[in-house]
Amino acid sequence: MSAIEEFSGGAAQEAVPGNADVAPLSDMSDSVEPVLPEPVRQRITALSAAALPGMPAEEIPFPLRKVARFAPNRRARLGAQALAAQLAADPLFRQRIGTRIVAEAGDLGSAVAGGMAPAAADPVEVAALAYLARPDGWRELITAAGETVRAEADSAAVANLVHEAEQRAARAEHDRAVARVEADKLRDELARVREELGQLREEARTSARALRETQASLKRATDLVATEKGRASKAAAEHDAEVRRMRTRLAEAEALAASGKQSAKDARAADDARVWLLLETLGQAAAGLRRELAIGPVDKLPADFVADSAADRPGALERSRPRAQDTDDPGRLDQLLALPRAHLIVDGYNVTKRGFAEMSLEQQRKRLITGLGGIAAQTGDEVTVVFDGAERVHGLPPAPRGVRVLFSHKGDTADELIRQLVRAEPAGRPLVVISSDREVADGVRRHGAYPMGADSLLRRLSRG
Repeated sequence: MSAIEEFSGGAAQEAVPGNADVAPLSDMSDSVEPVLPEPVRQRITALSAAALPGMPAEEIPFPLRKVARFAPNRRARLGAQALAAQLAADPLFRQRIGTRIVAEAGDLGSAVAGGMAPAAADPVEVAALAYLARPDGWRELITAAGETVRAEADSAAVANLVHEAEQRAARAEHDRAVARVEADKLRDELARVREELGQLREEARTSARALRETQASLKRATDLVATEKGRASKAAAEHDAEVRRMRTRLAEAEALAASGKQSAKDARAADDARVWLLLETLGQAAAGLRRELAIGPVDKLPADFVADSAADRPGALERSRPRAQDTDDPGRLDQLLALPRAHLIVDGYNVTKRGFAEMSLEQQRKRLITGLGGIAAQTGDEVTVVFDGAERVHGLPPAPRGVRVLFSHKGDTADELIRQLVRAEPAGRPLVVISSDREVADGVRRHGAYPMGADSLLRRLSRG
């Protein structure tokens, strides 16, 4: 049998050895613990759990010492079994803790210890104190408490039954009221449906009258349509006759137009024949002149021959052509570049060292060639830039379209290569040489070129 069952009254008490100095309790002659009502058992456990920490450590049995250290809210819940077992099996512990609990109960505890139960007292509290104090007649107090608890439970059950019956009656009354309301709604709905049925019948009669009137109108419209169809057929016949007449006139007009077109075509063919004969005559004359002079198509321009030449041939292409005086005006440069088939020749380092000497030679070449590419794209002119060969580098990026980049041969200067380019051009072609070197300007002027200062090109490049 478990400790809880013993606490409930299922086992006989045993004497505690080693406690002969303790006075025997009044109930130690009893052989069986009473069966405690559940509320009384819970109250005993709660009172014992509350009084346990206040006992001296040596008076607390070993199994309950851990329970005594629990928090107040956990002591009665987690230590209930241990407390019940100890109270049922240890009369000395029950006497010690009962004495404390009765003393803390005050007048009620004194009355219960004297074997009396105040009429106004809670029977559960009285039964719990009586179980712990064990005065004379304590079993009767517990029995009376159990009867009171059962009576209260029975009263509560009867009250619950009465309450449930009242609730069922209220629900039944509510259901009857709802049924009456639903019946009223159904009667109203039936009346509304009957009224709507009457309206539908009246509408059906009205629709039938409207249908008969519509059929009569349709018959009249059919007759009218037949009359209009006859008129339309007559109008269509007249229209077809008019169309045939118009088609006849159109055919006559087309015949006249075709005759006029043929006449115009014949006249134009005669004009074309005369023009073709004239062009053919000019072409044959030009072909004959080309054969007479033995001139074939060229693949290179004069400057290309100079670029491919391995050495200068002084005096070979010299000619005397008067040109304008030197100027640094970019407007004058634009005028010269606007001449037909102009050739712009630039002394490269003469321009870069005057305009952006702070850069490296590679950056100078790149900036100048890029700017000249813009001029070539804008004007469509031939552009050649010449650099001294001593600074030539391999892997130079490709020049923009329309720009020719040349380096002088070893032992030669860019000035001499510029003079070769000027001497290689035919007489009459506009040549513009950009250089601030006086010797270069004087030399190209004698050969018929237009010398311009480096500042004119720099201002032209800065202007974009």
